Amino acid sequence: MRLIRWNLSSRAAQLSGGDAFVVSIPKSGRTWVRTFLCAYFCHKFHQPFTLHPEQYPGVPRLIYTHDLFEERTKADRWDKLRGKYLIPRGERTRHPVVLLARDPRDAFVSLYAQLTRRTKETPRRVKTQSVSQLLRDPAYGIASMVQVMNIWLAEWSGRKDFLLVRYETLRQDPRAEFKSILFLLGEHPVDEAAIAFALDFSVFENMKKLENAGAFDSKILRAGDTRDPESYKVRRGKVGGFADYLNAEDQSYAAAALTQLDRRFDYSVTKKNAIPSTT
Repeated sequence: MRLIRWNLSSRAAQLSGGDAFVVSIPKSGRTWVRTFLCAYFCHKFHQPFTLHPEQYPGVPRLIYTHDLFEERTKADRWDKLRGKYLIPRGERTRHPVVLLARDPRDAFVSLYAQLTRRTKETPRRVKTQSVSQLLRDPAYGIASMVQVMNIWLAEWSGRKDFLLVRYETLRQDPRAEFKSILFLLGEHPVDEAAIAFALDFSVFENMKKLENAGAFDSKILRAGDTRDPESYKVRRGKVGGFADYLNAEDQSYAAAALTQLDRRFDYSVTKKNAIPSTT
């Protein structure tokens, strides 16, 4: 597939001028990573927590983007012609890139919950689809996720300033994985006190509590409906949770799609074990 490498829209400015990119399919753990990094830098520089710590001197500006996947799911024909949601050509090669990956099956079911229970702007044709229908959608579905992930890995994997971070490995050993991200961002050495603080601050239970209380300074971390657990941004975070939402036929379809994912992502599916590898 040929990927447009330019961005001729006014949004290009928002995707330019940063110090590094964090790129991901939606619902791959980006909120957790962002919360940790914000907590780390705010603590290091003795500043109050904010999701926009780049306002403080010495803090790198990180650009969080869904890039091509957002282009596929949000852009109209005119937006696509301009490359509205894409990282501009020069920026794609100029700065370090963290590619945050998650088993596409888990990412999909979490995205489905967000689109149908949380996001008010979701198009009606999407909001009214069943999970089985959206799983097969040419833009939002799992095959699209797999294809986009492969395109990203092919584009960036040969660079020294590239880091692939798997959500499942991050859950297993958050200290080591977050340190790897910090190293890529130029933190040599890392501030151990700031790491300890950020690890505690960004644990799932604390993020859920803060979201419920409306304590974050951004609407991206506010529940759509505090009475509906499925409408929370910080929803479950469960590895293998897709099995609770997809029936046997859907799981078979998703497993088949996963066979097309680049092996370097290290998500394996067998008949006996449909849960992703965490090795």
